[in-house]
Amino acid sequence: MSTTLTSPYRLAVIVASTRDGRFGPTVANWLGTQLDLRDDVDVDVIDLADHPLSMNLSSEPGPEDAAALAAVTPRLEQADAYIVITPEYNHSYPATLKNLIDRHYTQWRAKPVAFVSYGGLSGGLRAVEHLRPVFAELHAVTIRETISLHNPWGAFDANGRHLDDSAGTAAENAAKTLLDQLAWWALSLREARAARPYGQ
Repeated sequence: MSTTLTSPYRLAVIVASTRDGRFGPTVANWLGTQLDLRDDVDVDVIDLADHPLSMNLSSEPGPEDAAALAAVTPRLEQADAYIVITPEYNHSYPATLKNLIDRHYTQWRAKPVAFVSYGGLSGGLRAVEHLRPVFAELHAVTIRETISLHNPWGAFDANGRHLDDSAGTAAENAAKTLLDQLAWWALSLREARAARPYGQ
């Protein structure tokens, strides 16, 4: 069997929120504990707070944007799949995430995208539903299952460990389901892209 079929797939985990006091890194730490249990994936965490992009979408990025894109774009290109960790702001997702998405196109094509959302009563699900048609326009495939964390503040320690055993088990089960589906799509689409380049 070829290395393409058996080697771990490359996963970019995108932490979308850049606000002061954000909860995203805690969610990323928790997700990391779930990814550590697997041997089918190589993980690259892209925290948008570490790579700020201006809202100037001109065709010629300035020096700061050029540096941020030089750090991020190759990592998105190399990824076989993505997980977006997003909060819900005003019934949608952060502008920083839309900015990142809109500055790239071919990087997303024919690749799977999964979502881990968090927020109040909705658990960030309205942000996820807004993201699905955006990624569809970019020819990406979104995973049906979603991890949704409702009112998670105070429910995790700083290392991402869930403080409620029952809720923690439910979240871990949801993570396994999502990651199993993502692995299937990531490996299948990687094989397909290798055999038949997308769009040709």
